[in-house]
Amino acid sequence: MKVKAEIMSQDQMRRALKRMSHEILERNSGAANIVLIGILRRGKPLAEAIRDNIFQIEGVEVPVAELDVSSFRDDISELVDRKDYLQPALDIEGKDIVLVDDVIYTGRTTRAALDACLSAGRAHSIQLAVLIDRGHREIPIRPDYVGKNVPTSKNERVNVQTMSTDGEDRVQLVEN
Repeated sequence: MKVKAEIMSQDQMRRALKRMSHEILERNSGAANIVLIGILRRGKPLAEAIRDNIFQIEGVEVPVAELDVSSFRDDISELVDRKDYLQPALDIEGKDIVLVDDVIYTGRTTRAALDACLSAGRAHSIQLAVLIDRGHREIPIRPDYVGKNVPTSKNERVNVQTMSTDGEDRVQLVEN
């Protein structure tokens, strides 16, 4: 795997997440009804960073859960038990859900996350926040909040690293 470029440094990631946090608060008229759901793996640390930003801005502790979408994917033929896909289990009835993921590509992971949320209850709204939008959608899904748009070719990959998972915060463009 050859690194072609550094897309975001630690500071650039921090600034993008801070901006996205402000946009989320503005669109939802504050933090009172927001629930952040990080899509495994790197969506959760990004959701936690947004939660921390919201606390600094509004002084409100927003709940964060992680979502395993593997049993909701349409490109996995083997059925997986759908129990415990949202941890911790949250009551999302009437809440403004913000799904958080590191990269949006084809849209299939987001579609699976939407299916998972819809099976967990009736939210007031479901929004999507992604750190990187690399294009190439196969499903008509568009994020509400984007850290950075990065046009890529199909033989490239965006590699997001987070402190809690990888020991550093950065985003790189790599060649497959």
